[in-house]
Amino acid sequence: MKTIFITGASTGLGRATAKLFHQKGWAVIATMRNPENETELNLLENVTLLPLDVTNQEQIGSATAQAIEQGVDVVFNNAGYGLLGPMEAITHQQIVKQIDTNLLGVISVTQAFIPYFRKRKSGLFITTTSMGGLFGFPLASIYHATKFALEGWSESLSLEMSLFNIGVKTVAPGGIATDFGGRSLEMPSHPAYNDANAKVWSLFDTDTFATAEDIATVVYEAATDGKDQVRYVAGNDAKALYARHKEIGNEAFRIEMRQNVLGL
Repeated sequence: MKTIFITGASTGLGRATAKLFHQKGWAVIATMRNPENETELNLLENVTLLPLDVTNQEQIGSATAQAIEQGVDVVFNNAGYGLLGPMEAITHQQIVKQIDTNLLGVISVTQAFIPYFRKRKSGLFITTTSMGGLFGFPLASIYHATKFALEGWSESLSLEMSLFNIGVKTVAPGGIATDFGGRSLEMPSHPAYNDANAKVWSLFDTDTFATAEDIATVVYEAATDGKDQVRYVAGNDAKALYARHKEIGNEAFRIEMRQNVLGL
C-alpha cells in the first residue's frame, strides 16, 4: 500500500485529496494545525492525523519523522493561504507571514523528506501552486511572489532530484469553490485602490470555479501517471488563461490583463 503525506488537510483541496487517495486504496498521513478538531478523516481506516503548522520547525521535524517511520511515497505540499490587496496596504509582518507559510513552509517540509527519498532512490513531491504562479493579476503581488517562487523552485529542484529518481511536480489550479475565499484569505485594503479592487473581484464568477474534488483528481493524476512532467495546470479558467498567455506572450498578456481587469 502506498502512502501520501499531505499538509493543510483540514479543509478544501487538502481534505478532498486525502479522501480521494483513501478511496483509491492509499494510506494517508493528513496533517493540519489542529487535528483534535477533525471529525471525519479521523474515522477512516489507514488515515493518520498529525499536528503540523508548516511555519513551526519543531513540528515539521516531529511530523516528518513520524511519517518516515510509517513510510511515505508522495509528499503533497498543500498548506497555504492568500494575501490579496494593494502593496501599499500590506504590512511587513503580513509579508513575512505570507512568505513563511506559502514558500518557506513548503521548502522546509520538502527538505525534511529529501534524505529519506534519496536513500530510497524513489519518491515524489507535489506542490499546490496556482495559476497565480504562471501570470499576475492586479492587487495580489505578494501572493504571486510566493507562487511564482514555488514554480521556479520546483523546476530547479526537479533537475537535481532526478539524480536520485525523485520526482517534483506542481499542480496550478485556478479558482476553487472552497472556503479559500474566507478562512484562507487575508485582504488588507486602501481607499485609493477600492475601485480597482471592486473591478478585480467582479471578474471572478465562483459558480464557474472547479470543485476541490476536481482538482484532487489532478493531484492523483500527477501522483500516478509516471510522467516526467513538472507542471499540471488544473481547472478550466486556469487552462484557458495559461493557453492565452502562451499564445500571445508575456508582455502582450500583461497589457491585455491590465485592459480587461482594470480598464486601462
